[in-house]
Amino acid sequence: MIFGAITNSWRLQLEQGDLLPLVQEAQSRNSKHIELRQTCLGSCETGKDQDWRPVLSNLRSLVDQFPGLSFDLAMALPCLSQRVDPMGEQFQAALEGAKVVGRTQPHLRLVDPAPAESVWESSGDIPEEAMGLADLAKEAARQGVTISVENSGQPIRSMALLVNQARAAMSESEGAFLGLCPDPTNQLRRFPGSDPLAELDAMPVDMIKIIHFKQAGGGSPHPAVDDGDLDCRRLMRLLETKGYQGAAIMEIPPHENVFDNLSESYSYLHGLNSGAK
Repeated sequence: MIFGAITNSWRLQLEQGDLLPLVQEAQSRNSKHIELRQTCLGSCETGKDQDWRPVLSNLRSLVDQFPGLSFDLAMALPCLSQRVDPMGEQFQAALEGAKVVGRTQPHLRLVDPAPAESVWESSGDIPEEAMGLADLAKEAARQGVTISVENSGQPIRSMALLVNQARAAMSESEGAFLGLCPDPTNQLRRFPGSDPLAELDAMPVDMIKIIHFKQAGGGSPHPAVDDGDLDCRRLMRLLETKGYQGAAIMEIPPHENVFDNLSESYSYLHGLNSGAK
């Protein structure tokens, strides 16, 4: 796995400056991947909501200074709650941004912030609007961009159901570009009685395009990834057994000592991996 950080953990620091020194600091703390999240990109983005656009020249300048890091781009897009035009200006700009930052392996993560009305337990529960994901993924695949999708209002099993349905409407080669960004702790906080790791284990590894790590205790977020509601040892063992080799992002909350918390998260997970804990 490739341990990494996400820019929305740096909201406090971005109030004082731009992104470049923060990426430098993350790299010095042994980050190997950076997820560039909309609303937390400093001079690399402009506008809000439907008017949001990545600033491609600034993104290119940023990533060119870090040849040893990999990057992906993440944006909020209501792609499960309404139809989004795959040829629309915003989606096309996001694909271009993903290609700029992802170099030879571009990846765009889509987060639908709309709350879910109910859990999808069967294909018949999936709204027609959400099936528009297949058209977005087809266009992304045409451009060589991987799409991962996330919605904290649905459990992992429901999002896997959606991806399977969308893949069924695509060719096999196109479907390989579509998958999920699972976040087991998000599921535990919303569905306390569920077993997100069992649902994750039931997924084929090719469906996991990127994964988020965070921790909570009694539903309250921890500043770093450590012992808590989520069994991180079980999660690490599960991913290793499945052969997952992608990015594992520490989506820890903003904090004045966020980089110390990032280092602690890495140390904790490396300790689990080595059997030290």
